[in-house]
Amino acid sequence: MQTIKKTSPYIRKDISTKRMMVDVLIALIPVVAFAIFRFGWDAIIRILLSLVIMIGFEGLIFGMTHKPGKVEGKWAKIKSRYADYTINNITAPAVSAIIFAMIIPPKLPLYAVFIGATFAIVVVKMLFGGLGANIFNVAAAGRRFISIALTAFFANAYVGIDLVAGATPLGALKNSLGFPSVLNSYSFIDVIFGNIPGTMGEINAIAILIGLTYLLIRKTIDYRVVLSTALTFVILISIVGLAKYPDDWMRFVFYNLFTGGLLFGLTFMVTDPVTSPVTRPGRWIYGLIIGTLVVIIRTFGASAEGVAASLLLANMFVPLIDYPKWASNKVKPALVISYVVVILIFSAVVYFGAGGTF
Repeated sequence: MQTIKKTSPYIRKDISTKRMMVDVLIALIPVVAFAIFRFGWDAIIRILLSLVIMIGFEGLIFGMTHKPGKVEGKWAKIKSRYADYTINNITAPAVSAIIFAMIIPPKLPLYAVFIGATFAIVVVKMLFGGLGANIFNVAAAGRRFISIALTAFFANAYVGIDLVAGATPLGALKNSLGFPSVLNSYSFIDVIFGNIPGTMGEINAIAILIGLTYLLIRKTIDYRVVLSTALTFVILISIVGLAKYPDDWMRFVFYNLFTGGLLFGLTFMVTDPVTSPVTRPGRWIYGLIIGTLVVIIRTFGASAEGVAASLLLANMFVPLIDYPKWASNKVKPALVISYVVVILIFSAVVYFGAGGTF
């Protein structure tokens, strides 16, 4: 197995960054197709706007930050600034743009989409050095920025079947009539096939799982971070369910796993090769952090979601996880023991914090 020494994303096999990005775009096709089918022109316009903003601003800033060659003529000098501009400078922002569009509500005002996409590509990516240099997930940061700066717009930006008071099943579960009412309002079939309100890319579990399967088969993403995130989340949210709804905890887990942005996030965002750890043990730790934070935010925080915030917080720990002094590519017994101990500690925290008793 050969390591190619370049800027991130770091690749350990005979695969190009271009192929990785194309694979992600292919995996996004079922999700995007369903979003267009479900939301029509609302989805198309927001996807196209996000693509134009991210690809356009990346290209503009790329040219501004590269010196012109020793050529004569205004246009020749402008062209020379893009001598190192490759297909990766198009596919990479295209991936971020589509992911960003998929994690926003279908009725979000267009100027909010513009602000979020601009912040994501200009501040989060290009300000840090461009392709492969950003430390935060581009799409998640853009989504989180506008959700904080323009909070009021999100409450009215969802469309779809909304049978209980709350924008999404998770919102209803946390802030409205409680778990039994959510069960009566959103069936398992509705949840699996996307007949529920939510962001454009998060609601159809089948479409997301098709993309996940494709990426795993192609080995474009590392199964470790997916498995670690999902395993940690399922264990801890099961503990919460046992504390709050002991007679119906399995359905509580189902709704938390298949509604909201977790499934989409662990398929297309947690697996981002630029902002995730390089080592195999590091990716187990990374998934542990994200899965734990999502459960803590959903259980004790004001937000019913928590995926984007958890991902961005975990991004901050990646340099520490990858620190050369202790980073290793071998999974050692100490890691396994530490992993289990952390799970047990936070299992106790969420169980008693959610109201569980002996």
